[in-house]
Amino acid sequence: MYFRIFKILFIIITFLYHSSSFSKTTENQDFNQRYLSNYFSALVSHKNGDDELALKYFNSTKSILRNYPIYFDRYIKSLVLENNVEKAINQIKFFKSENKINNFQANLLLTIDSIKKNKFDKVNDHLLDMERVLVPGTYEEIIYQILKSFNQLFLNKKINEIKNYGKLGKILLAFQYCYLEDEKTNNYFSDLLNSESGDYSRYLFFYLSNLISEKKYDTAKIISLKIDPINSTLLISQSKKWIEKENFDNFSNIFSCKSENDILAELFFLISNLYSSQEDYKISNFYLSISNYLNPKFKFNLSLASENFYLMNQDLALKKIIKNFEDKDGIYYWYRIKKEFEILKESEGKEKSLSFLNLKLKNLKFKSPKIYFDLGNIYKGFEEYHKSINNYNIALNEINKESESYADILYRRGGSYERLKDFEKADKDLLSSLKLVPDQPYVLNYLAYSWLERKIKIDQSMKMLLKAYEQKQSDPYIIDSVGWAYYLTEDYESAERYLKKALLIMPEDPIVNDHYGDVMWKLDKKLQANYYWNAVLSSDEAGDELKETINNKLLFGLTNM
Repeated sequence: MYFRIFKILFIIITFLYHSSSFSKTTENQDFNQRYLSNYFSALVSHKNGDDELALKYFNSTKSILRNYPIYFDRYIKSLVLENNVEKAINQIKFFKSENKINNFQANLLLTIDSIKKNKFDKVNDHLLDMERVLVPGTYEEIIYQILKSFNQLFLNKKINEIKNYGKLGKILLAFQYCYLEDEKTNNYFSDLLNSESGDYSRYLFFYLSNLISEKKYDTAKIISLKIDPINSTLLISQSKKWIEKENFDNFSNIFSCKSENDILAELFFLISNLYSSQEDYKISNFYLSISNYLNPKFKFNLSLASENFYLMNQDLALKKIIKNFEDKDGIYYWYRIKKEFEILKESEGKEKSLSFLNLKLKNLKFKSPKIYFDLGNIYKGFEEYHKSINNYNIALNEINKESESYADILYRRGGSYERLKDFEKADKDLLSSLKLVPDQPYVLNYLAYSWLERKIKIDQSMKMLLKAYEQKQSDPYIIDSVGWAYYLTEDYESAERYLKKALLIMPEDPIVNDHYGDVMWKLDKKLQANYYWNAVLSSDEAGDELKETINNKLLFGLTNM
């Protein structure tokens, strides 16, 4: 903290010194202290992620401040992050000759400008500038190679493969063949979808889009029937709905393989996704803005920006971005409602957020089993188990009874029955779920733990838990369940070993602390037992019933339990 303050003061003093020297050696009177104050306010706003406010301060400064490349670079980034990409490009063009601006992102934006204007010969000049300043072995080099490859494709209308890029290379090839309207296109997209390493489900949209552009509607319909309405991504769920309603034009309305801009927009979305997966959300949004600039029709990509803002706790920016999704946008409008609900839940609590949700549902035209599935989860989270069951029932009636999603909803509904202590229905749902997806670790864990709590089928529970543990050896809930099973079979040494492992992963969990306290007592470590039981009392997550049990343990130990 002190180091950061010192660093800021040092920059300000240094800046003041150079500014003072500047004013003594030139007749330029553009600079004054107010501009300096505004500029540092801009830097602070940029650092805190408030790029709208940063731009306000940046724009109130004189052009003299932009003579400092590092500050000008932040100004450009703020413009891009506020989706003012064209203005950022114009600023770079205006100041480039005077300031010798020469960094990767500035040259990238000039490259994008030439591509958008179909000046592919000019792109090569900007690529040379990019190559000189990029950092080898980083995403910058990947971006450069992609732009170089695709610019050659656009110029020569020939495949220009990038080798040694693994699955990324396969994605790039699929789009190159698609651009050339080559018959191999569908094979490349199909290979991506059938890949066992990684999730390439997004490319089902482009596969379907290409089939529709070839007027292979029946093939697209057959494929869409296999799309899971519960666990598919937003984009794929939307695609399924479009095909069901035969709204085939909606695909070409947002993307075309014949468009250079559309293809590069998708590749920049891919880059944005890579940065987001590395938790570099701001850079992710930077490249997403470029993607949106190249293809503003594909507004569904903005859901990535909303997730980034959510993870950065920037609620105002999140609420602003999701307003792009309207009632006509189907599942994306439901996504918007859920996000607004989550924000309201965190700020206003259960009652107001549920009132908002119910009001939106009354006017919601789009219907999908996914909505009822989500509602079931929402009500379950609020411990309104009867309402959660009602919504799970509707979702179950609308999906394939042999699907994994059906098994998943049975598991969740079974959990709601279990919380209501309707154990007959709970066991029936959980066992039915396991018939559909045998050895599913979380269902095995839930059912076995429920039996342990009821002190029934202990040996069978142990076998089920060990089977779950074999699949999920780092899951603290499953580890805790295994430890508790050993405790109930009076193998306290084994119980301690597993429960200690769970405690290391979840040191503040009240159930794990309670369990570990119990095993400490059985191992005649009374002081340690009291320590962990007291930890339960100080936990905000522990319910009143559990705390009452703990108070009895602190008074009497486990003598009467």
